[in-house]
Amino acid sequence: MPPLLRATPRQRAFQTFPVAKSRATASFHRHCRSISSFQHPIDSLLRPAKACIPSANSPRPVPFLSTPNNLSSVQKKWSSALAIDPKMYTTSFAFFEALWDAGVTHVFVNLGSDHPSIIEAMVKGAREKKGQFPRIITCPNEMVAMSMADGYARLTNQPQAVIVHVDVGTQGLGAAVHNSSAGRAPVLVFAGISPITQEGELRGSRTEFIHWIQDVPDQKQIVAQYCRYSAELKTGVNVKQMVNRALQFSKSAPQGPVYLCGSREVMEQEIEPYNIQQDEWDPVELGGLPSSAVSKIAEALAGAENPLLITGYAGRNPEIPGKLVELADTVKGLRVLDTGGSDMCFPADHPAWLGLRYGNEEAIQTADTIIVLDCDVPWIPTQCKPREDAKIFHIDVDPLKQVMPLFYIKAQARYRADALASIDQVLAALRSDEGLRAKLAGGKRDQKWSALQASYQERLEGIAARSKPLENGEFGTGHLCTKLRELCPEDTIWAVEAVTNTLFVHDNLQPTRPGQWINCGGGGLGWSGGGALGVKLASDHEAKFKGAKQGKFVVQIVGDGSFLFSVPGSVYWIAKRYNIPILTIVLNNKGWNAPRRSLLLVHPEGLGAGATNDDLHIEFNPSPDYAGIAKAAAGGDVFAERVDQAVDLESVLKRAIQAVQSGQTAVVDCKVASGC
Repeated sequence: MPPLLRATPRQRAFQTFPVAKSRATASFHRHCRSISSFQHPIDSLLRPAKACIPSANSPRPVPFLSTPNNLSSVQKKWSSALAIDPKMYTTSFAFFEALWDAGVTHVFVNLGSDHPSIIEAMVKGAREKKGQFPRIITCPNEMVAMSMADGYARLTNQPQAVIVHVDVGTQGLGAAVHNSSAGRAPVLVFAGISPITQEGELRGSRTEFIHWIQDVPDQKQIVAQYCRYSAELKTGVNVKQMVNRALQFSKSAPQGPVYLCGSREVMEQEIEPYNIQQDEWDPVELGGLPSSAVSKIAEALAGAENPLLITGYAGRNPEIPGKLVELADTVKGLRVLDTGGSDMCFPADHPAWLGLRYGNEEAIQTADTIIVLDCDVPWIPTQCKPREDAKIFHIDVDPLKQVMPLFYIKAQARYRADALASIDQVLAALRSDEGLRAKLAGGKRDQKWSALQASYQERLEGIAARSKPLENGEFGTGHLCTKLRELCPEDTIWAVEAVTNTLFVHDNLQPTRPGQWINCGGGGLGWSGGGALGVKLASDHEAKFKGAKQGKFVVQIVGDGSFLFSVPGSVYWIAKRYNIPILTIVLNNKGWNAPRRSLLLVHPEGLGAGATNDDLHIEFNPSPDYAGIAKAAAGGDVFAERVDQAVDLESVLKRAIQAVQSGQTAVVDCKVASGC
């Protein structure tokens, strides 16, 4: 085995037998070679100790694991404060080095009894590797920790890490792992597992009651179905390879979460310091379309009367929105629909913009050619589906949706390909082929362009009309978001979890910049609290790296039900503790309206159709003091106000924005009317 990966002499001599330095033990170690130089290092860590054979001239030692009394003594030594060499290099320290070398700058932690060596490594890193060690962010709740890593990764496209404890900590990730998986956000999760020894055989052996209670048959299976990769670390000598293998999965399309776990004994293992070649662990890259596909798609677009492109995740690559604008300018009459996959995919200031709709839009029913580009749900067949004669082409990093048991769409062809490369290929074909250029030119195309501009203007006027305040002085989400767009900086990043109000939010914010709109990637409510903090943390970190004082202004727009799911006590404590100022807008419509909508889609004339929200058990009455919850969590240091009249809205928002720009988090509880 290469020398850098062998167990250290210190490990070979002492790790199996944590004994006192008495005369008997000194003699024992002089004459006993319980772990010889030719043994595999994992044997030295995990193989049961054997009695040794002393030399003829030495006193006969008593094997240290031969009697219950000695066994208890060994365990007691591991359980007490043991003097550890500060220069000791463990699996845990190598784990953090691997994260840093791979570009992970932040680790969001919720620590437990399985993390002694992790904590030791954190302290060692803070003292010895300042500026070359991940920043540790303490998160009192696992949902918030994972959501912060998710938000950070979504903005930067760079995986971040989360550390939680054993089975219960892993279960605490719950909905956040779903969001990371469905939203294609690369995050590495590490959790300890209950110690694998119980009588003091190894450093890290069981020392607490809970180590038996939290021992489960296969901890990985709690989250494995949501992860791109899951594995247990079984030795420290290849921990860096295992970390990079996990990150390689996480960063390869379709991106998503990965999960590693390891026992205390493995994470405590002392190994030789070593490095690996980082450039050997780049993610797998997708190519473009086959040449035959490029021709088919280009010809279909050039000959279409009503072409449509539907997308959801393509905007994760910040170059995509600009490329789609080029395509819409080339194929005059093409319209672009966003299905809420979580990113700003097409700018709202282009005439081809159809806004964000969840699989139900008239353009789907009238289009004769449809390109589905990186999209999970292009339409909902029970509500809306394409024409029978429509030509449909599906381009996706995962066109089969391999983690969805039920998925299919009627398509001429499906291609596993990179979105940017594919659009570039189609654009090149449309521009270089004389026949296609002829189809895309002329008076008919000019007419389509004029018609598109007219329909776009009509769409904007309709949105503006619906966003006006109500006659009784109240206001809806549309009016609120119009004011936010007017008052917040132009490059504001919107972290949105508005559920039934999402369409009103998107229609009135009208995002135009790549990376400006980040919607919850899945259905696990509560993402936006930690997500917004992660986005702001990432923006500030990148700004400082570029020499700027602070990052972009970040606004969390969240429904009242989702706000409660987000564990606000943890969110606003973290915001205060780490100085991460964000503006939170709570859309207070007194409860969960999504269940009523679901009820009416299935039972439009059922008993529940005429029932009150209180009868349906979805109303929050009395209404919580949402801003007050946040203020309490931050020790009082939060700008907190409530507004329910349109006449007061602008002044409250201005004060809240000013507070955030001065470094203080703000929460505004906005009572909004439903349906506008």
